[in-house]
Amino acid sequence: MPRTTPSSPSRVHGRRRLYQVLAAFVVLAALAGYLAVQYLSGSRDLLSGCEVRSPGGTEGGGAEGGEERTYALGVDQAANAATIAAVGAAHGMPERAVAIALATAIQESRLRNIDYGDRDSLGLFQQRPSQGWGTSRQIKDPVYAAGKFYEHLAKISGYEELPLTEAAQRVQRSGFPEAYAQHEPDAILLASALTGRIPAALNCAAPVTATAAAPGDPDRLRAELVRDFGKGVLPADGAAETAGAAGPAATRTVVVPAHAATADDGAAADATTDARRGWELAHWAVARAGGLSVDRVDWAGQVWTAGTGWRTEQTEGAETDTGEVRMRLAQ
Repeated sequence: MPRTTPSSPSRVHGRRRLYQVLAAFVVLAALAGYLAVQYLSGSRDLLSGCEVRSPGGTEGGGAEGGEERTYALGVDQAANAATIAAVGAAHGMPERAVAIALATAIQESRLRNIDYGDRDSLGLFQQRPSQGWGTSRQIKDPVYAAGKFYEHLAKISGYEELPLTEAAQRVQRSGFPEAYAQHEPDAILLASALTGRIPAALNCAAPVTATAAAPGDPDRLRAELVRDFGKGVLPADGAAETAGAAGPAATRTVVVPAHAATADDGAAADATTDARRGWELAHWAVARAGGLSVDRVDWAGQVWTAGTGWRTEQTEGAETDTGEVRMRLAQ
């Protein structure tokens, strides 16, 4: 019988070390492959993002004289947040209501329109078809879901004076009633930008995808404006301009009036209200830029362009003081 010589401890240790190195290499290779796939498939989280920034001393930024606040979110989250805020405007809801809605959606779905949840919960607010919120298809529509949230919130007497988490809980009836409070600072900051109270506060880096690089469609942009803000967002005669020369290579700019009538009696709004409405529209365009191929927004002497953010720009022929927000589409 041949005699077997047992492996020395050093040889066993060496083989074990080799296996560990090989395992680590496999893990790193898999991670690299995953990142490459995400890059090539246009992962929004890896390639782009949005940020709301509030200067110190504003209510959205904290206490009077406080430090600057920021809140970072993905472009898909910003687009959903912009829709929630716009639907609030369409329903005549105040900024406080928008903040409550945003805090709720941050808690329930992280501002993502998900198709799963606890039991039959769906969408931005995790609303349940079995509880009378609508059909699954309706709930997955952010405009419908936000509208239903505001409809329920408006029925709560004195909701503006309630603690945010209590107002949200009265609508949601969640098993975690205190959970909404943790998102209140971020929701207030986001609402202050999306309702136009803080100028030039929202910046987004448009996603680097084939879709984002495609020419924008003016009709689609107008349709999305009407879906989110309601028919009143465009002139009654439907004459919102599309500026620029004719032809496939033309620069196309959809011009939207910033004038907004009051929700109560339709009376003319004052200049301050118009300015705030303009920033509400401008920030909406920035938040929706990736999906709608918007590459420039002009309002009140400020210009946003994809990749560079907001800047002051007064150029010859620029219509920045005419009460119109100009949304230029990629060509």
